[in-house]
Amino acid sequence: MSDTLSITLTVNGERISTQVPPRLPLIDLLRETLGLTGTHLGCAQGVCGACTVRVDGETARSCLMLAAQADGCQIDTVEGLTDSGALAALQDAFHRHNAVQCGYCTPGILLAAAELLDQAENPPTRDEIRDHISGNYCRCTGYQSVVDAIAEVAGSRAARPKPETAP
Repeated sequence: MSDTLSITLTVNGERISTQVPPRLPLIDLLRETLGLTGTHLGCAQGVCGACTVRVDGETARSCLMLAAQADGCQIDTVEGLTDSGALAALQDAFHRHNAVQCGYCTPGILLAAAELLDQAENPPTRDEIRDHISGNYCRCTGYQSVVDAIAEVAGSRAARPKPETAP
């Protein structure tokens, strides 16, 4: 019986093949093996949202997912989405609205906010924003500035002209 499993996954656009212990949490693979420390471990129970990543385009708690379960998956972390520019408008708005205090929860909130804005056909209301980020705990900001920042980005996206589609 082997003590490790072979997995291949794509992390931030890079294909990675590695050996992992069967019970290694995905967050440990990301942080300890791959050095992607923007994903934080908070509660280790999937409650706080600090460990949020995208798995095949959907947010997921990396503390609850085993690395072996990510075999064949596309994983995007805050580092990858920052490098691609996908979070730039949100990051700028967070800075302008002072929505970052200690910053521990910020990567998870940014990923949740990006998911909401990417899925919304219309700009989300402040209540919808609060509901969507409710799984991300923040002890520093009181959320008002976070909601302000997300609402600003949602409003600016809505104000952009829609691309015309060919008939």
